[in-house]
Amino acid sequence: MGLGMDIIIFVSAILFGIFLYWRESNGNGAYRFINKIMNSKELQMEANNPKGFIYKQPFIPRLLFVVITLLIIGLVLQFLTPIEIFSNYFALSGFATFATGTLIGTYLANFVIKTTEVVEKKSDSIGDLVGDAVEKGKDFIEDIKNRDNKAIEEAKKEITKEPESKVEQKSARDRLKDKGLM
Repeated sequence: MGLGMDIIIFVSAILFGIFLYWRESNGNGAYRFINKIMNSKELQMEANNPKGFIYKQPFIPRLLFVVITLLIIGLVLQFLTPIEIFSNYFALSGFATFATGTLIGTYLANFVIKTTEVVEKKSDSIGDLVGDAVEKGKDFIEDIKNRDNKAIEEAKKEITKEPESKVEQKSARDRLKDKGLM
């Protein structure tokens, strides 16, 4: 068992973590059942609380749930089947890879679900923002075209104007004489 097998285990564990998170985000019946068994009536969670073993949990409880669940599965496999998980380095490596991948998969699923919720909330406003941006872009392009046309027209007018003759203008000396300064 080499690196290729570890990569396969890791990717499948990520998919397993995504599945666990998605399943628990849709309903937390098992968590609610254990909560009812373990806690008194006053300490039990509310009926509308969506928290689960993995869903809406901080890092440490999520890590503990994943590792303890995989340890229990590993012990069952160790003692009830011929598969020896805890006595072989490669099997232990696969076990650790699976636990890490499952944990990463839960966070990946959390990211995807939160992103989907944000997109659903903002979908109308995003459409409006994109439409406004497109309209502003069109207006900007039209302004640039009009500005260029105006500049070209002004340049043509300047070119077509006849140059003023210098004969009509008085020299600076004559103007000073007219003012009586010279």
